[in-house]
Order: sequence, then structure tokens, then C-alpha cells
Amino acid sequence: MGNDTEKRNIVEPSILSGFMELLPKEQMLFNSMVDTIRATYESFGFIPVDTPVIEKAEVLLAKSGGDTAKQVYRFNKGEHDLALRFDLTVPLARYVAQHYGELTFPFRRYHISKVYRGEKPQKGRFREFYQCDIDIIGNGSLSIINDAEIVSVIYNTFKALGFGDFTIMINNRKLLSGFFESLGIDDATEVLRIVDKIDKAGEDYVKAELLKNGASEEATESILKLVKLFGEPLDIVNELKNWGIDNEKFIAGLEELEAVCKSIKALGVPSECFKLNLKIARGLDYYTGTVYETFLNDYPELGSVCSGGRYDELAQNYTKQSLPGVGISIGLSRLFYQLNEAGIISNNGKATPTNILIVPMDDTVEYALKTASQFRSRGIATEVYLNGGKMGKKLNYANKLGIPYVAVVGESEMQNGTVMLKDMESGEQKEVKVDDVVI
Repeated sequence: MGNDTEKRNIVEPSILSGFMELLPKEQMLFNSMVDTIRATYESFGFIPVDTPVIEKAEVLLAKSGGDTAKQVYRFNKGEHDLALRFDLTVPLARYVAQHYGELTFPFRRYHISKVYRGEKPQKGRFREFYQCDIDIIGNGSLSIINDAEIVSVIYNTFKALGFGDFTIMINNRKLLSGFFESLGIDDATEVLRIVDKIDKAGEDYVKAELLKNGASEEATESILKLVKLFGEPLDIVNELKNWGIDNEKFIAGLEELEAVCKSIKALGVPSECFKLNLKIARGLDYYTGTVYETFLNDYPELGSVCSGGRYDELAQNYTKQSLPGVGISIGLSRLFYQLNEAGIISNNGKATPTNILIVPMDDTVEYALKTASQFRSRGIATEVYLNGGKMGKKLNYANKLGIPYVAVVGESEMQNGTVMLKDMESGEQKEVKVDDVVI
């Protein structure tokens, strides 16, 4: 008979492009980021929610069209028309409408999970990726102070993640819409698309494009004057008050912006960490008030790492109830990939949760297992090395996984109720009572 292995049809192991799969060191680091974000969200009282990855296509795509609809993974199973969720907001809208009578408002939820988009994969962009969302949903109304609290959540989250200095940019869609209306511009979409290029293409380019798009010379100068405003948020608000713009939307947006800025200060967010940026708009058809974008100061090439805003009606496709909300999202897979590629983040080579590896010698396996249970009961992540081999092989195992301590137990240690604890970084080792081991 021939070799069974030769007869087997071996399939080359591979995954689809656009899907991220991490090795243990990176997965540990990724999980640490998730834990930090979750802990920060929960510290503000946000409630965990999870929704099915697969939704009814008619529900998931109730409003979506254009490019979004083209990117949705949609399929049939039996008589059911199904789709994979492409974000966490539409499932939230369905969830709140469906469970409206069972929820307490304002409803503060967070959701950290995978979403799917069948777009062309690029470096740092994926077809399957994690989003980390928070939203505060009101029942009929929602205080503008919630918009300020979102900034505090962003600040505390990125402070805890420790990526260095960052700036949270805020603006208000009502203010922008009212400003353009006061200039006789009905469709702000193209104007904002052009203005958004001012940092890369320059003021002259933006001016030429605005004029080409039909804006008057006077309107063009006013637009450039607005988007170039920079300084302390409340100083800008006071300057805008003096512009004398008599437009209902503009005035309402300016009042909201002022209230948000004052509350952000009251929440203890340092003034250097948030600025007004009157260029940002964030989804013209969706956001209706405050909008946010967050940038890492030392890595502007990463773009916005956290964005969101205020919307008037979360679930208008599923209910007649008025459910205004405000929220933000961190695209964690993309952020992690970019930070990891740039060498900005590291976990010092740790590829396992294990903090102590117990290595039993001679006939001490039972003692090693009991000791491991004692360590775990005290919150110390512990693993017992149960395979044979020389000591060098066992220590090499600990080194490769980045395990900080190895506890060797032999007959002597078993008799004394101790372990020989070795610090793998310094090389120092000493005999320690099991009850005295602290990591």
C-alpha cells in the first residue's frame, strides 16, 4: 500500500482577501484594545448589546441604496432573503424599534462586533472588520448635553488607549446648512466636497472650484472665511455671533455648538484636545447636528480614527416613534492595522495570557496542578507545562510566548510548599512560598 498522506488531496490553507487574521502576539494586542474600549464605554454607563450578524434583507436594506447596497453580502437560504450587517447602526435602529416598549430611555448602548462590506479590499481596509459603537437614543427628545458627553467618552477612550496626543474636531450640520442657505446655496453637498480638499489642495484650488461650481465671488470669500476660522471654540462661537447672519438653522446650530462647547469644558476635557473644525460634515444625508472626527496628532496620515454625530430620527424606517440620537464609531480593525504597521503599538512580545508557567520535575505533576489552581484562584493566569523534554526546551517555550515567569517545582519545592520562581526578563530566580507569589 502507498503512503496515505500521498493519496490525500491536500487543500492549500488560505483565506479570502480583505479578511484580517492575526497571529497570537497581534491577537493579544488587539484584544487588549477591545478590553480598554469596552471598559471605558461601561465606565460611562453604556449597556452592551449584540445583534445577529445575519438580518432579513428587507429590514437591513430598508433605506440603503447606491454604493452601500452594492457592498452588502446578500444571499438566499430556502425562502429567506438574507444579508450580513454592513454597520452597527441599522441593526440598532431595528433593535430599538422592535424592543421599544421594553427599553428604558434615554437608551445608552455600546456594541463591539464585526460587520461586512463587499468593497474592493485595500491596504488597511477590510471586508470583515470590527466596529466599536456607542449611541444615546432619546424618546421624543434628547438633551444637547449628551453631545458633549460623547466628546468626553472619546477623550477618555483614546487617553486610555495611550496612542499619544489627539484632537477631537467638532462642528454642527445645522450651522453649515444655515450658513450656505444665507449665501443662496441650496445644495451644500458639492460645496462641502470641494471645501474638504482645502488642506491637501490649497486655498487657490478650492476658490477656483467653488467659482466653477456656480458660487459667487462674495459667497466664495465668505465660505473660505468660515472654514479658515481657528482658535478656542467659544472664541469662534462669539465671532460667529457677530457676523449677523439671520438664518434660523444657522442660529440654532450656533446655540447648540455653544452649549456643547461649554459642557465639554465642564466635563474636564482639556481645551487642547478639542477644537472647532468648520469643514467637517460627516454624512450629509444622515447627521443633522453635532458632528465629530478624531485625529492622532503625530499620525495625521491615518485620517479620522473615530467619528460620528447627532441624528434626528434613528428608526424612522421601522417606527413612527421619534427617536433622536447621538453616537460615534471606532473602526477598530483599520485603526489596529495602521498602528501595528507603523510600529506605534506593541505588547512587548506577549503571545499568551499566561503570566506563570509551572514546570513540574520528577513526580510533581499533581503538586504542580494544585499549585496552578491556587494561583488561578488569586487571579494569576497560569499554565502547566505537561510535555516532556529538556529544561532548555521548556524555558524556550516560555520565551517564545513572552511568559514573564517560570515556576519550577521538584521534590524539594513540593516538600516545602514552594516554587522556584524565575523572572524570565532579568534571569533572577528564588524559592518562594506558594502563598507569597504575587504577579
